[in-house]
Parts: sequence; structure tokens; C-alpha cells
Amino acid sequence: MGSTESTARKVSFGMDEEERVRVLQGIRLSEDVVNRMKDSSASSRVQQPSPASPPPTSTSTSPPAASPAHASSPPPSLSHASSFAFGSSEGKSKRPRTDPKPPKAESQSSRQPSEAEEDLYRRYDQEQAMVQEELLQLAKREREVAREHLKSSLPREKSGTNQEKQRSAQLHADLDVWAKELEGVEAELRRRDIFYREQLGRIERKNAEMYKLSSQQFHEAATRLEETIKPRRVDPVCSGLQSQILRCYRDNLQEVLKCSDLVKAYQHCVSTAQKSNMKQACQPSLKIFNRRRWEKLSGCIRPNGG
Repeated sequence: MGSTESTARKVSFGMDEEERVRVLQGIRLSEDVVNRMKDSSASSRVQQPSPASPPPTSTSTSPPAASPAHASSPPPSLSHASSFAFGSSEGKSKRPRTDPKPPKAESQSSRQPSEAEEDLYRRYDQEQAMVQEELLQLAKREREVAREHLKSSLPREKSGTNQEKQRSAQLHADLDVWAKELEGVEAELRRRDIFYREQLGRIERKNAEMYKLSSQQFHEAATRLEETIKPRRVDPVCSGLQSQILRCYRDNLQEVLKCSDLVKAYQHCVSTAQKSNMKQACQPSLKIFNRRRWEKLSGCIRPNGG
């Protein structure tokens, strides 16, 4: 603001609920400051005198001459321009425009504040135009960023939705496949259960038949053996001689040799009975045994030429 030329700068701004700029270059304007600026600008416009006639060499109309108090006041700051951030044309239209009047003679001291005021207005317009341009560019960039974000987010959302649909369809297909596989496994288990039950029943029936056949064969063999084996006689051999020997020993306890004849007769009787029993046993009454084996067991003597 101190130089005659204005340079481009980045301006930060903020708006209130009425969309008026209240923060400019990091400075927030309060309500009192805004109202005071409005009041001062309105009073200055009311108290401004009519502009003096320009010198002969000038072709433009000079701004109205300011009062001594107005000439000595400092130039309007950038915060004053912030209250008109969205209305540059409105600010320009509010500049005092008065009809030309007959020129009056002015001194050099009254002409200098007018030139300074014109310079301030010119720089104010430049600053306001720059602020307006910065605001428009910033709004445009924000719209472009929002549009780009929307464009980039829509395909992602669509792709995410498509992926969810594909995963859902794949999950349904996998569930159908798993259900079919489970049904196949259950059918195979039922088939194996039926097969094992049949095999177990067949084995049980076979075991029962084998047990029945073995029991029948055992009873038949026992019956045949009972029919072929004759009962042996259990009567005592030479019972008369045995009783005589016992009586002789009882009577002759001190002279037992007197019973020797009876003992010899008893031995001869026993040997004769054994021979007769062996002859009967060696007869071929049991045909299921081998002859040699029978002779070996019983000690039978084979008949001559037999």
C-alpha cells in the first residue's frame, strides 16, 4: 500500500452468514469496525465539497476536494476494502460522482490532497479487483477439486458396488456347490452304511451256519464213537482166590508162606484172564483205528499172517 504499484499477493478470506468477507490476510474484522467504517465513509461522502476545475493541462476530472480533517486522515486500509469483497462494481458505483460546476480557484495545498485521494481510490480499486479475482479463482479451484473428487469417487463407488455384487454372486455359487458336495458326501455315507450293514448281516449268518454245522458234525461223530466203543466189564477177576488169600493171611499172620500156593494160583488166574481179554480186544471190531496203531497202544499180538 505504501508504493505506487500494487503486486499480486495471496489473500485469505472468510465469510459470515450473510456472505460478507470478514477475514482478510489473517485479520478478522469485528462488527464495530465494519459499522465504524461504514459510518465514516457515509459521512465523508456527505461532507465532500464539489470538485474543483482541473488545470488547463489536465483532461480528466479530479475527485472532490476533501476538508482539512479529511485530508489529514490516513488512507483507507485493506480491511476497509474487505467489506466490499463481493461487490467491486457496487464499490465503484458508490464513488462520488458530481456534476461539473464552474471552476473555482484553488491553491496548491488543496490540489495535493485530491491527487493523493485519487491515488488511494485507484489503489483501492486495484486491491479490490485483485481480491475479487483471488476469490473467484479460489472458488473455481474449489469447484474443480470438488468436481474431480466427485468424478474420482463415483468410479470407485461403482467398482466397489460391482465387486460387492460379484462377491455376493460368487458366495451364492460357492454355497450351492458346497451344498451339492455335502449332499453327495451324505449320500455316500448312507450307501456305505447300508453296505456295511449288509456285510455284517452276511458275516453273522455265515458264522451261525458254521456253528450249526460244526455242532451237528460234533454230535454225529460222538454218536458214531458211542456206537463203536463197547463198554468194558468191571467185574473182579478171580474173586474166589482173592477172598481165600485174604482169609489165609488173616489166619496165618506169623506164617505167611503157607499162603504161597494160593498166591501162585491167583497169579495164574489173573494172567489167564488178561490173555483172554486181550484176545477179545484185538478183534477187528473198531475199524476206524489203524491196526498197527491199535497194536502199539494195546500191546495186542497180531494173529499169524495177519
